[in-house]
Amino acid sequence: MQKTVHDTLTGSSTRRDFIKKSASAAATVAAVNQLKTPAYSQSAASAARVIGANDRVNVGFIGIGPNIGKEHYENFVKNAGAYNASIGGVCDLFNKRRDWAKTAANLKDDQVYSEYRKLLDRKDIDAILIATHDVWHARLSIDSMEAGKHIYCEKPMTRYLGEAFNVYDVAKKTGRIYQVGSQGCSALGWHKAAEMIRGGKIGVPVWAQGYYCRNKPKGEWNYTIERETKEENIDWATWLGPVSKRPFSGESFHRWRKFYPFCAGLLGDLAPHRLHPLMLATGNPEFPKRVACIGTSNVHPDKLAEPGTPARDVPEHQQVIAEFPSGLLITVTCSSVSEKSPGFVIYGSKASLEIGNMGERIKMVPERDYAEEVDPEDVAGLQPETVPNHEKNWLDSIRSGKPANANVDLAIRVQTVVSLAEMSERLKVACLFDEKTRKVTTEGGKEIPPITYGWTTPNLS
Repeated sequence: MQKTVHDTLTGSSTRRDFIKKSASAAATVAAVNQLKTPAYSQSAASAARVIGANDRVNVGFIGIGPNIGKEHYENFVKNAGAYNASIGGVCDLFNKRRDWAKTAANLKDDQVYSEYRKLLDRKDIDAILIATHDVWHARLSIDSMEAGKHIYCEKPMTRYLGEAFNVYDVAKKTGRIYQVGSQGCSALGWHKAAEMIRGGKIGVPVWAQGYYCRNKPKGEWNYTIERETKEENIDWATWLGPVSKRPFSGESFHRWRKFYPFCAGLLGDLAPHRLHPLMLATGNPEFPKRVACIGTSNVHPDKLAEPGTPARDVPEHQQVIAEFPSGLLITVTCSSVSEKSPGFVIYGSKASLEIGNMGERIKMVPERDYAEEVDPEDVAGLQPETVPNHEKNWLDSIRSGKPANANVDLAIRVQTVVSLAEMSERLKVACLFDEKTRKVTTEGGKEIPPITYGWTTPNLS
């Protein structure tokens, strides 16, 4: 019998049944306890350096993998002068990456770490850029803010919803600047859209659409497994974090976005890039009222990768629809097997806004029966979406004290949509959310325990 990816990662179905019956509850409790909001340390935050408008920001990096983590690091090496920022230290669990980082930024031995707390203990570090895999986003964000550091955390905000609210609460307590890494939020087209919507130019916002679609013939996220990827070179136990213990796997280490224990698949990787700017563009981002999601897998591109490559257990294609208290609907489609997609549009009762793929242009088109009342507009040449623009916005916010473009208030609302979408797809139900109680229920009113580490499917009947 062919093994599933869960079999590959955790053992036989018999073993899984045993784990479900005898250990899942304990694992869940342990993971939740591990990720509870720690006691806020006023002394740590108050000891943080006050950064002036012209001060250089000293940044520490946690996670410098070969994709976005490496890109961030190289941007700060290249743009140190323009950013008025320096690299104060780096932490990674893979010795190969630590060696590369040391050379790339000409760091000293005592600026390179395999244990992140040593980096956070540095009083000269003002801010932390986090580009680890998703299960570490919450712990690192919380500990860094408790240590008085400002945060840039790659998307998604966290792996699960409960820990996202922990991050949110600590950000509010400490007053640290928080930026999530959805760089579309620093493209000016979305801010122009928010201005127009707040000004009533499109009437009442009715619905919005966004897409992030790719198509890799041999499977999205099947990154190269480097020859140095061996257990003696990587702190595997720490890398797993709150995920249950399992044997070392180069497949999981490099291709973790394919597997549910470590991520939410397309919902965690691609959807935030569309939800953040779309919700920002409404001019008044809300928590969702109801979220539904459908996912499919019918292409199976992993079969075309190198022999022995396990199939992903996250969907290949997903569609999310979210309803907000104002009545606005937002739909986002993500795919790893079909790249062609329509553009970004926000539809209002009087006009619609067509927004360029990189947020560089916005066009207002009146509804037919409002053509006499609403004048069309077409604004081009706006600052586009780039990672450096987003990094610089974070640094500027640290100096000014003003919220970053993808700040914690926007991030928690987006993460709520993402987490409810994952729950909806995996449980095959629509998920309702109460922002006051932070509880999730079915449309029939039955409370749904949020998905977390060690989660098993609940009985919703």
